[in-house]
Amino acid sequence: MAMPMSDPSAWATAMNNLGMSPLGLSTQTLVPDYEPNVGLMPDFSPMNPLMPGLGLVPDVPVVKEIIHCKSCTLFPPNPNLPPPATRERPPGCKTVFVGGLPENSTEQTIEEVFGPCGEIIAIRKSKKNFCHIRFAEEFTVDKALFLSGYRIRMGSSTDKKDSGRLHVDFAQARDDLYEWECHQRMLAREERHRRKMEEDRLRPPSPPPIVHYSDHECSLLGDKIKDDVKFAEAVRVLLTWLERGEVNRRNANNFYSMIQSSNSHIRRLMSEKAQHEKEMEEAKEKFKSALAGILGQFEQIVSVFQAASKQKAWDHFSKAQRKNLDVWRKQVQEIRNMHNDELMGIRREEEMEMSDDDMENAPSSKLSEDSVVSQAEALKEENDSLRCQLDAYRNEVELLKQEQNKNQPQRSEEENTHSQQLSFLQQALQGMQTQLLKMREDLKQRESDLEKSLDDKQQLKKEVQTLKEGIICTFLHVHPFGASLEYICSYLQRLDSKITTSEVEALLSRLPCTFRQELTGVGASLEKRWNFCGFQGINSL
Repeated sequence: MAMPMSDPSAWATAMNNLGMSPLGLSTQTLVPDYEPNVGLMPDFSPMNPLMPGLGLVPDVPVVKEIIHCKSCTLFPPNPNLPPPATRERPPGCKTVFVGGLPENSTEQTIEEVFGPCGEIIAIRKSKKNFCHIRFAEEFTVDKALFLSGYRIRMGSSTDKKDSGRLHVDFAQARDDLYEWECHQRMLAREERHRRKMEEDRLRPPSPPPIVHYSDHECSLLGDKIKDDVKFAEAVRVLLTWLERGEVNRRNANNFYSMIQSSNSHIRRLMSEKAQHEKEMEEAKEKFKSALAGILGQFEQIVSVFQAASKQKAWDHFSKAQRKNLDVWRKQVQEIRNMHNDELMGIRREEEMEMSDDDMENAPSSKLSEDSVVSQAEALKEENDSLRCQLDAYRNEVELLKQEQNKNQPQRSEEENTHSQQLSFLQQALQGMQTQLLKMREDLKQRESDLEKSLDDKQQLKKEVQTLKEGIICTFLHVHPFGASLEYICSYLQRLDSKITTSEVEALLSRLPCTFRQELTGVGASLEKRWNFCGFQGINSL
């Protein structure tokens, strides 16, 4: 009787381990060096996957062998049969279902069979031929699944109650799912903690807290504002106090003095800016001079190569030397041209800056008019504010005088303080009055400058108008057949981009003796053209 086998060697090995000769293969030696008395090959030690500490490798085929226990024996399944089917593995599975147990099996027998797979926590055996085994680790479940398909026989008995075929599969247990969820929550907590620590490490430090306003802190802040080193920090504190609304009538003078001190730093900042600009200009000049020196040396090197390439010296070099000289000369010329372009670009930028300054000086009338108007408005506002402050100082002086008349029999110290305050207020009043007079003079001067600038603006407008008329006359005189309004406007926009077609049309229609509009073409090709007719009246005369 012959049996179809896809892998005869595996089946022969299993039959030899059982002590039987393979059927239909008696004349063929499939396993060399096999000793029937020993049941093993002399140069090969079998690998038992149930050995503690040994994991399964899924890609390497493992030959299943007979497993001997104290009260039972396990026989491997037919290797030609397909692997036993298993359900989908639950998350965190540590429990297996074992079916096909002998009816006479006990928990001791189950522990003998599955004990080598790993530590067993609990065995729940049913009255029928199955049980559930819960292991301590997850990887032991894979070892237990290796025994699926084995035939089990209790001792040497041939009774049906003492034999069976094991079926091992994954089991879904609530304890396993709970432990897995706890483990996942722990990992999530650790990940959140790690991310928080990383965010705290990368978060920029918070700014220091701003102190609350008090008279003592105000006096300290006034000294800090005057210091150039502590100015930035002091201004930040002053800004916070102003935004909080710490200003009232009692401490308004203190805040005014601090604001005045912060205003005095403008000159220092402007001088620092001018110094940095000067350093930048010096660095530019230094770079330009150094680049010019480098270009001079490059020119000398290029002249050396040119002298070497002349016929007198060129004939005495070898072919390899000439090739190297050509390569070097090309490299030097490329580098020279690159640096020369860079130097020319710097000079071109300087010329453009100078031309921009000239262009700014030409239309400076418009900018100066706007600046004069804005400055005049600012001076008016400042004048009003100074008047209000002056009135406030006068009211305070009157109140102090009244209090002094009422409290004459008081202590001399209070009189001294009142006199000091009066002198301070009088000095402040004098300063405010002088400043007010200066502001008025400046305002009058700015108003006169504004009137002059307005007159200049009117003159410039008239000159620009006449210039536009002359340009249009010249343009139309060159085009004897006339030109369209868009063509004339496009030509004028090259000179001034702010010119619109409505302005050009108004200018042309305002001078009918000089410009005349004619219709040319028929139907869809009808077009309006403007012609120059200024010389026609002269010709008729």
